[in-house]
Amino acid sequence: MSLSLGAYRAKLINKISFAASPEEVKRYIDTGIKALEQNKVNGHIVARFVEKTISELEQFNPLKAAPRQWSNIQMAKIQFNRIKQQLGATAN
Repeated sequence: MSLSLGAYRAKLINKISFAASPEEVKRYIDTGIKALEQNKVNGHIVARFVEKTISELEQFNPLKAAPRQWSNIQMAKIQFNRIKQQLGATAN
């Protein structure tokens, strides 16, 4: 990967917040996680990436976001929490 994980996360969150639909949000997330796996990023680092992304999404203020952006952020948190659960299940 040519981007640092922090920059990659910021780019992904930006894409998510401006997505046109919930399906697009899910597609961005799925593509993002697959890119990490294809670049052979260690599973523990992927799990940490997911946790940090959730943390950053939780910091969004609904009063400072447009309704579509807020909806996208909420959808992304749901998707990332599902991924976190899946990663936890495969680690055990």
